[in-house]
Amino acid sequence: MRKNFGAKPFLAPQPVLIVATYDESGNPNAMNAAWGGMCGADEIMIDLGAHLTTDNIAKTKAFTVSIASGKYAAACDYVGVVSGKDAPDKMQKAGFTVTKSEFVNAPVINELPIALECELIEVFPGGKHIGKIKNVSVCECALDDKGEIDLAKLDIIVVDPFYHGYYRLGEKVGDAFKSGFALK
Repeated sequence: MRKNFGAKPFLAPQPVLIVATYDESGNPNAMNAAWGGMCGADEIMIDLGAHLTTDNIAKTKAFTVSIASGKYAAACDYVGVVSGKDAPDKMQKAGFTVTKSEFVNAPVINELPIALECELIEVFPGGKHIGKIKNVSVCECALDDKGEIDLAKLDIIVVDPFYHGYYRLGEKVGDAFKSGFALK
């Protein structure tokens, strides 16, 4: 037996994505977005609605997408609940510092270990933004001894769409594109 909940955003877990932009004066801004994901090998789609961040993207045609980390969960939530229109210093209040991307006109948040540096491709009605990933930069602190990304060191958090909690990713339970072969 199943219980019907109607049309809800109940795909779980959802990544906690921090979208960062520059305004026309070069001031950084960021927002928290949960509705986004890969839509191709080098493209990302994020439903952003209308915000200062989307105004900035319209002007610069660029943005970065960082995955939130547990260490900065409160800061990542803060940039989502406070508008840059009301708090122009919200990046400083969040404790975030930035470095300009080498690939697009957008800031990379230094405290978050991974960033997708994107060029705007298209905006669909309702605020769905498609970006082409020009580069992925990863803090050396999140690499293993071979220079590869260590998922545990990224300290990724996801949001629970049912009760709105943040959770760290858990244990590995299998190998993608391999574990299923055991059932052949």
